[in-house]
Order: sequence, then C-alpha cells, then structure tokens
Amino acid sequence: MKKITVGAILLSMMFVGVKAQSLKSPDGKFEMNFQLKQGVPYYNLKYNGAVVVEDSKLGLRLFKDSAIKFASEIAKAEDAKFDLNNGFTKTDEKRDSKNETWQPVLGEKKNYTNHYNELAVTLDQSSTSRSIVVKFRLFNDGLGFRYEFPQQKNLNYFVIREEDSEIDFPTDMKAWWIVADYDSQEYQYQETKISEIPAKWDKAFDANASQALVKNAVQSPLMLKKEGKDPLYVNVAEAAVLDYPASHLEVDAQNFKFKTHLTADRQGAKGYIQTPSVTPWRTIIVSPKAEEVMESKMIFNLNEPTKYTDTSYIHPTKYMGVWWEMIIGKSQWAYSTAENVHLDKTDFSKLTPNGKHAANNTKVKEYIDFAAENGFQGLLIEGWNAGWEDWFGHSKEFVFDFITPYPDFDIKMLNDYAHSKGIKLIMHHETSGSATNYERWSDKAFQLMNKYGYDAVKTGYVGDIIPRGEHHYSQWTINHYYRIAEKANQYKIMVNSHESVRPTGESRTYPNYISAEAARGTEYEAFGGNKPDHQTVLPFTRWMGGSMDYTPGIFQTKLDYYFPGDKRFVKTTLAKQLALYVTMYMPLQMAADLPENYKKHMDAFQFIKDVAADWDDTKILSAEPGDYVITARKAKGTENWFVGGITDENKREYTVDFSFLDKGKKYDIIVYEDGKDADYIDNPQSYNIYKKQITSKSKLNFKMARSGGFAISVKPVN
Repeated sequence: MKKITVGAILLSMMFVGVKAQSLKSPDGKFEMNFQLKQGVPYYNLKYNGAVVVEDSKLGLRLFKDSAIKFASEIAKAEDAKFDLNNGFTKTDEKRDSKNETWQPVLGEKKNYTNHYNELAVTLDQSSTSRSIVVKFRLFNDGLGFRYEFPQQKNLNYFVIREEDSEIDFPTDMKAWWIVADYDSQEYQYQETKISEIPAKWDKAFDANASQALVKNAVQSPLMLKKEGKDPLYVNVAEAAVLDYPASHLEVDAQNFKFKTHLTADRQGAKGYIQTPSVTPWRTIIVSPKAEEVMESKMIFNLNEPTKYTDTSYIHPTKYMGVWWEMIIGKSQWAYSTAENVHLDKTDFSKLTPNGKHAANNTKVKEYIDFAAENGFQGLLIEGWNAGWEDWFGHSKEFVFDFITPYPDFDIKMLNDYAHSKGIKLIMHHETSGSATNYERWSDKAFQLMNKYGYDAVKTGYVGDIIPRGEHHYSQWTINHYYRIAEKANQYKIMVNSHESVRPTGESRTYPNYISAEAARGTEYEAFGGNKPDHQTVLPFTRWMGGSMDYTPGIFQTKLDYYFPGDKRFVKTTLAKQLALYVTMYMPLQMAADLPENYKKHMDAFQFIKDVAADWDDTKILSAEPGDYVITARKAKGTENWFVGGITDENKREYTVDFSFLDKGKKYDIIVYEDGKDADYIDNPQSYNIYKKQITSKSKLNFKMARSGGFAISVKPVN
C-alpha cells in the first residue's frame, strides 16, 4: 500500500479548490485535469469517472549552462534555480481539436483515424523570464502530452539534465516489463506486480553485445493490467522520438509510480536543445479490453505526416535470407581465417578461406532459385562484404566500407541472375556500432545499391556506438538513424534497422523506415532462447510503435538436427511459426529457415507463400498479454483474409467466429493447426492441414498445443 502521511493529507487539503484546466476526449470517456500547485505543474487522468493516473508532476531539470564539462552531471543544490519544474504561473491556454482520416503508406489498416481534443497551457517562470508550453492531446483511447519550448531571449540553447514526467497509478497493477538499458531491448519479458519489480530486476537480464543498464528502471512500451472485477489495461509509451533521447521509466515500487529517465551521453547530458523545439509525446493508452490497446494507433497519430514527395518505391516485401545458417553456427559471415584485416590494405583474395563462408556464388544462387520458385520478392545476403574477420568487439571505427565484396561474391553476376528470376537482393550494412563510419560511406553504399538494383537495406548496430560515449538510444544516435532514413529516401531505398532504437510511430513521417528489430527476435532462439509467452507479449509492447522484423518461419526447431547433442531449440510448434505471420505485423516479411527444411514441409510452407505482408483491415479477435493473441487481417487490395492464433506455454482452446466476413458470401479456407500430439518440446513438427467452406455464420474450434497455434487462409468463392 502507498504510504499516506498526515503532512500529505494536510497538503492535499491546502489545494482543494485550486483551479484546474480540464480536457475531455471526443467521446467523453476520458478526462484530463491540469493544475499548478504552488507553481509546480501536475496532471491527472480519469476514465469513466475513475482515476487512472493520480496527480503526477511535470517538468525538466537543466544544467546551468550549455557548456557541459567532465563531471558536470553531478548535481549541486544551487543548480536547481535553472530547472523548468517550478515557479510557474499560467499565462495562456489554447484549445483545439481534430478529426481526420489518413492513409499509411504501409499499415495494418487502409485508414487510420486521428481524433482528439487538445489543450496547450503556457507557463511563465518569472524568476528567469522563461516560458514553456505543456500540450495535451486526449483521444478516445488515451492521453498524449509533451513540452514545447518557444524561442525566447532567455531560452535559446539549453542542456537537459533530466525530464521528470511522472505517471502515478493508484493501484499495484500487473506489469509486463524488460529492464532499462541505454543500448539494448533484447531481453525476456517479466510478469510481476509493479511492487515486485525491484526484487526481480537483478535477475531479469542476460548479457548483451552492448549494455548500459539503468538500475530499477524498465523500458517502454510498458504494459499494465488492473485486475479484478473491472479490469483495465494500460500501456505507457512515447511517440515521435526525434532529436531527443529515448526514455526509460524509473520505478517507485512502493507508490506504484513511474518517472521518465532519458538516455544520457558519457557527460551525463540527456539532450542538447536549440529553441524552438519540442519533446517526444508521453503516451498513456487505456481500455477495459486488451484487444483495444493492441488496436490503438495513438502513437502513430502523434507523429507528423511525411514530407516525402514520392513514396511509390516503398512496398511490402516477402523475403528469404542467407542468415539463419550463420545464426545457428552452421556457416560464417567471414570469408577467411585471418584475425586482423585492414580494408584499405588487405588483399582478401590472398587470404586463406575458412571453408564456411555462406555468402558465396554457388549458395546464393541456390537461395535465389528457391525464393524465385516460391514467389518471394527478395533475398537478404549477410556476409557478402569484406571486413567480417575482426568486425566485433574491437571498437574499430573503419570496420566496413559497404562496397567491397568478398572474392567469392560476384555482385554483378548475382544481381543479374537474381533479376532474371524476378528477385531483388537485399543489401546488408552491419556497422558494428560505428555510426560515424556508416555516415561517411552511406552515399557510396547507396549509390552501389542503385547501380545494382537493390531497393532495401538491412542495417545493423551490434556493439558499442562510435562516436564513443554515445549510446544506441542517446540523442546523437537517434538523429543518426533518421539521417540514414532521409539519405536512403534520396536514393529510393527502404530501411530495415536492427539493434536500433524501438520505433515510436515514426513510420508515418519516415515511411521508408519500414521495419526494425529493437527487441528480442527469433535469432535469440539460437542464443539464450525465448520463453513460450514471448510472442504473446510483444504485440502489446514492442509492436505498439511500429513493425518489427521478427524473422519467423523456423520449421526445423531442434538444433540437434544439425549438431547432435545440441540442446538449443525454438520454443514453438511449427503451426505457431505460421501463425506469427498474422499475429505480428511485418511489411518486410521473412521466411527465415533454410530451403532444405521448407522442402520437407511444402504443404505447410504454402501458408507462408500465400500470406500477405500489408493490410486493408485488422481485427484483434481476442488477446491477453502473456497468454494468447488471435488476429484476423484482410490483405491489401483483395477480399482475402488470414487468421492467426498463438498461445503461451499452456494448451488452450479457442473458437474462431467468422462474423467479421461479408454476409451472404461463401469462402474457401485452408486450416493449418497443431496436430493432436503436437508439443513444442516433444513433437513440434506435428501439424494438420485441411480445407473447408465457410460463411460469416461459421465457427471453428481449435486446440492449441503448448506454445502452439493455428493459421487460416480465407478466400471468397468466385
């Protein structure tokens, strides 16, 4: 329980009757109240009259000037007079509203609705002659708020020490969370009460290639649930993280409170600001139904429309990759046995080949053949370019040039061969965290892609960021990701970014940034493993702000198939791997397994060939974070639907009600389900396929195995 002191009661009594500015959502279900208490800004949020967020402080702490020096992050009492969190008076308020429909270039629905009421409060700090604006937008699915800094005499340049936006909840809710880290989101989700987070925190992470943990803090999006007779689901996140660091959430477990914690650089600075400027939006999505939280597009709505004049080159892509065999250890990225190479000096043709280099002419042509025969559009090839021998762990700045192929990779021949088969190759640009090097080479790299007809790139940021002292989520690196997106747009190239920051709806503004990793994906099944409930949590967390390149489709789940005695395995059934193509939105959609494994199960592989990658409509039929997700999607520009259902480590039954289909029509369906003896540990490749004709009145029952699932393709009868 929260501690309630006599002093706190007296203090609250002092402020009874303090005038508040109220804002209601368009449907009237939400009410946000803003007020100043002795010059300190607070807000709260109610849903249907019940308090969702108690009075919570707003504000920022600043450094005393913009010249940040070593150890200047150590706060002193006299520094407080520079902060923007107290001493305010309200001098103005403006109200606005909007109700618009917009079309994402790629999305889960053809149309997104952006409907909100807005309150902008101007606050003056008389002691410093500065003013800021706190802007609130209240939607029918929750609240967004941010700080705005007008250009002014006493606030032209400043450096943020910390943003102290609070979210104070009245009850101890269940939480699905991962540890806060300036450099990685690749962790297993934990399920605890808010009050239990500190006790679980120390054991909630494993090692990562780059890691800067924030003690007793968690990352967003954070999913919460108030349990009981009247359950309520709450999602805490951020939107439009641009020219600003990504944030984390410090946990006050005793009071069920969270506070913003921004990613720092090595000097402890959180953001270098030149006015006029705005912060990202802090978002709170609320609903009594988990399905409605998943369906929310508030985070995208809080981003600006794109300024791109041409988006015609941006398209959904189904692809395969020379990738999984390196992840599991069957092949290698590197060409030679050398341990020390210099791109500008080493003659790679004279090095001793290691015999395991996957990106060679013969193997790539085999992948091209299989991808073309089965209707794919793209093929990713990792390890094609020179430099992989000593790419990792050396803080090496000039690690790749992104234009020099290995001796056994004939870039012109392979592109000509791929194009003759209707396949576009997907370029891989691993930076090894050396973002400065990538920016130097990006023009030449993208020019090479244009020359050979590549239209998509997979970027990677494994390891510590260079410039040294920056993090994956600090302001400089955030700006780098979008500089690369803008540069790629100049060359009509789509970007799929790995080990980057989690997206927060920026695909509306930068639609060529079509996907990212930024979470623990399928590759971890070959590393530390993913828990069976992992894929049932991600749609409520990582997916809230944009598409993830999860790389599903693994049919050979037991790795002892390749390495006898190997205990590693993908913790799903084969049918669940199919269902992920529907429950997870992926406009850049990978079939990640080896062709040899698909050839053994071509009947099941048919679903991956058929399923769409972009959608006109999406319906979350049923969902519970950490337990199950059932999703139906309508393919872009067609009347075809696809349905997918997944469960956690528990067996589960679910009945699909097809009432979302058009009335009076008949549909042919193909069902892919767990076999009667399927089990993700004991018998993961047991599945059953059958065909049936249905209407909108039909219902079908499914029995999902442990960590199992089902997938359905639905096509109208002509």
